[in-house]
Amino acid sequence: MLNFTTENLYLTCTEFLEQSSEKRLLILKELGIARYADFLTQMPLTEANVACVMRFFKDTSRVKFPNLMRADLSGLNLDGVNFIRGDLSGANLRGSRLLEADLLFANFTGADLRDGDLRGATLNETIWTNALVEGCNFGTGIGLTNEQRRDLKIRAASFND
Repeated sequence: MLNFTTENLYLTCTEFLEQSSEKRLLILKELGIARYADFLTQMPLTEANVACVMRFFKDTSRVKFPNLMRADLSGLNLDGVNFIRGDLSGANLRGSRLLEADLLFANFTGADLRDGDLRGATLNETIWTNALVEGCNFGTGIGLTNEQRRDLKIRAASFND
């Protein structure tokens, strides 16, 4: 088991990302943050993801709204994930599936969602400034404003109209 009292949080988080998804789940349960297992058990070991995990482990009592700035979640199956009020600015979600995900109030500023799949996701009050959305399937775009829909279409996002 990892030693979470260590002063070197970087090494602890690197070691966490080196574990199997099953082992990661056990660690997350021990920390009381297993509700984030749907993505923390899948994340590849990258510098960006070490920094992301550090934000989660630094103070597990303050992770109600996930801070996933610049995280690499590309190509992951994140169906049904809860990223309500999540900060995904600069995150790499290229080719990821977020079917029926809860993304209310999520910030996708500068995120890469190219070739992603957000069909059935709840998108109320989301922020899309400078997000890359070419080939991203928004389905019906649940919760998007007409202005957001027009802007995303201009940037080559697809909708089931």
